[in-house]
Amino acid sequence: MQTMLLLFGFVLLLVLMNVPIAVSLGIVATAAMVMAQGWDSLPNLPIVVFNGATKFPLLAIPLFILAGAIMNSSGISQRLINLASALFGWIRGGLAHVNIGVSLFFAEISGSAVADVAALGSVLIPEMKKKGYPASMAAAVTSSSASLAIIIPPSIPMILYAVMAEASVVQLFVAGIVPGLLGGVGMMVLSYFLSKRYNLQREERFSGRRVWVAAKEAGWALLLPMIILGGIFGGVVTATEGAALAVIAALFVGLVIYRELNWSHLKASIMEGGMQTAVVMLMVATSALLGTVLTEAQAPQQMASVVAALTNDPVVVLLLLNVLFLFLGVFLHSAAAIILVVPIVMPLVNAVGIDPVHFGIIVTLNLAIGQQTPPVASVLMVSSSIAKCSVWEVTRTNIYYIGVLLAVLMLVTYVPITGMGLVELFYR
Repeated sequence: MQTMLLLFGFVLLLVLMNVPIAVSLGIVATAAMVMAQGWDSLPNLPIVVFNGATKFPLLAIPLFILAGAIMNSSGISQRLINLASALFGWIRGGLAHVNIGVSLFFAEISGSAVADVAALGSVLIPEMKKKGYPASMAAAVTSSSASLAIIIPPSIPMILYAVMAEASVVQLFVAGIVPGLLGGVGMMVLSYFLSKRYNLQREERFSGRRVWVAAKEAGWALLLPMIILGGIFGGVVTATEGAALAVIAALFVGLVIYRELNWSHLKASIMEGGMQTAVVMLMVATSALLGTVLTEAQAPQQMASVVAALTNDPVVVLLLLNVLFLFLGVFLHSAAAIILVVPIVMPLVNAVGIDPVHFGIIVTLNLAIGQQTPPVASVLMVSSSIAKCSVWEVTRTNIYYIGVLLAVLMLVTYVPITGMGLVELFYR
């Protein structure tokens, strides 16, 4: 137990000193292995790193990232915005609802909150400011709704969690559907009341014809996630095969259907996907080193024993783990928090009888909140930058949207059927 706390403390210290997370993990793990086993252990490091980064389910991560990058360059984002505007623009504060609605659509394509806010924020935030929305509200709506992308499938953090916890990716995807939709509806209700406070108006009257035209133009954009997720949920393809299908489908739509994808766009998409993948996979590889050190020291089992001696009540354990992940979300990127902490707490989770899929949704929601809480808050930072507004000013408005995510977290934690109902219905 002391070994685990010491190693974790050194990693956190290096991260706070602005050392890249993957480098921090590698330095601490290597030092610990040398101290415990001597210099003769160094030849084993490349083998551990290689094995940690070459698990088959992880292949879905670069493929989904690439598919999302290609779709961003294929005119899909603008078509989804037009459809969401036709569906929700007639409600008071219509652009806020459009923002949330298109994030729900886009979440089914990218699986990344940062990709969501970068693709949609650059279009929607300036438009909201032009229509009289406070910059802080425009940034807050965009930032919080983008975090729905890691709750609604396909979700890159869910894939990482599934690998670390040895859980079913497909069941995690299914479990995220209802919480993601609840978060979207809750944000829309909140946006309506904020729109009344700021005296924001409806964009235009509802038009069935406009909805029909927008739906036809966005037809392929809507069909892609239905085919991909339908194949995954129906057992036709695995999550990894579904990710490969997403890349092929994105290329087909961009090149053949919309014809807005050219070589320069494709090259930029490949470069963007490669860089995002490199960051995540390097953390996965170096975390395998730290995981080996902790496993050999039996640190996770010791922690499970200590907590189990205090309580074996799943309700109390979940409360403690929620507090832990909410705290970590303030300082760590979601991928880093999953990679670093999930392998440590899983023996405890299993010991008290918590379903790994249920716990996975809880972890994902905690980290979605972490994307909105400074000082790290990667999604909030991007949104605030686009809005040209202070992070702390945006946070004063964003606190209400964080409250919605917290409410969904409590509901999923203590009313398990919220997330697990569809899993129980279709897979158990």
